Amino acid sequence: MIFIGIAILIAAGLALAVGTGGGALVGLTEAQAGSVVPLLLVLLLVAGGLFSRRRPVAELVSGLVLWAAIFGIAIAGYSYRGELTSVASRLYGELTPGQPIVDGKSGEVSFRRGLSGHFEVRSSINGASIPLIFDTGASAMVLTYEDARKAGIDTHGLRFDTPVATANGTGRAALVRLDTINIGGIVRRNVRAYIADRGALDTSLLGMTFLETLSRYSVSRDSLQLTD
Repeated sequence: MIFIGIAILIAAGLALAVGTGGGALVGLTEAQAGSVVPLLLVLLLVAGGLFSRRRPVAELVSGLVLWAAIFGIAIAGYSYRGELTSVASRLYGELTPGQPIVDGKSGEVSFRRGLSGHFEVRSSINGASIPLIFDTGASAMVLTYEDARKAGIDTHGLRFDTPVATANGTGRAALVRLDTINIGGIVRRNVRAYIADRGALDTSLLGMTFLETLSRYSVSRDSLQLTD
């Protein structure tokens, strides 16, 4: 009971410190520090329950050190939650190439270079999930015949009368308009694109008719950044 009373006094002292701007001492704003106080109170009460019985002094000291470390980790995790989220996103991007890493502050969308050396970009085209290869050499968006069908495009009604150069040689493509393209929350509508004839292209391409609508796109080392 004594420990629980001390816990309440400590929490009250923290609340008073927050009210007088003391949270700034540990790098917290007043709102952030105020949110931490209830968490600390709960942890202190739990610790009080553990220490309510008589225990050897050495065990009590080691327990206090452990709980102090838990308190410190909890405060640090809350204070740097934005940075931790960013790090987690980067790790996720490394493990899953093509998955967009979205910066919540700037809105910038980035991708990590895949093992193939290309930047694979996962997109949603007309609501269908379609992987694209970043290619500034493509003057327009280009979809494979199969991806166009996934996107709900009637390929049987297309006229493949435009010659295009692909990795497989010269092929034919049909000009269309894509209703929507969504890449990491960057959405564009009515985008001009080409549909490659069957077998003319292995992978759909993220070309200039999308890239030129961005305020900025850049490649730095192994990272591709797209800015709305």
